[in-house]
Amino acid sequence: MFFKKDKYFDETNLESIINACIDENDRAQKLLVKMHLGLAKSIAIRYAANHEEAEEIVNDAFLKMFNHLPKYDLLQPFKAWFRTIVVNTAIDSFRKQRKFLHQVELDKIDVEYSGVDVLSKISADEILKLVQELPPSYRMVFSLFVVDGYTHREIADMLGIKEGTSKSNLQDARRKLQTMIKQQYPYLYNSYSFINNKLNEQ
Repeated sequence: MFFKKDKYFDETNLESIINACIDENDRAQKLLVKMHLGLAKSIAIRYAANHEEAEEIVNDAFLKMFNHLPKYDLLQPFKAWFRTIVVNTAIDSFRKQRKFLHQVELDKIDVEYSGVDVLSKISADEILKLVQELPPSYRMVFSLFVVDGYTHREIADMLGIKEGTSKSNLQDARRKLQTMIKQQYPYLYNSYSFINNKLNEQ
């Protein structure tokens, strides 16, 4: 019995690794996943409600990545290209959930705003935990705008909503976060008064 010998590829050269992946080299594929697994997880967890959902987004994103590798433009930064795939995969997951999840009406969400902005005084892990508790539509807009830097026009196109809806979802997501912070970290409200940071941008 004869076995097909894997073609040589340079493990230190991304282009060589990508070409080997396109040739279905298992070792190259595992290496490419290993190189970008941390990035994929860090993006997916911001959009997911829990770690299980994040894992699904990561797995689907890598599958899409390999399917689209033959079309990848080597002149384009790979991480930026892959980041877009992960974000789009998270959006696809959100769209699937939206068919089954009851959308909470804005005026029925308990939000309050004191004018005190304390988000910058909470650790990234603490903010992430709070963001995951937001309603899906709020979490999606907040992550797209605040973290990944998309405009409201782009978010509206990506999610199939109106630009004004994107803006109001961001504002209410911010207020909801402020309310949760006040409840879970009340000492911050007595110590800090930081306003007009990036979360205020619209």
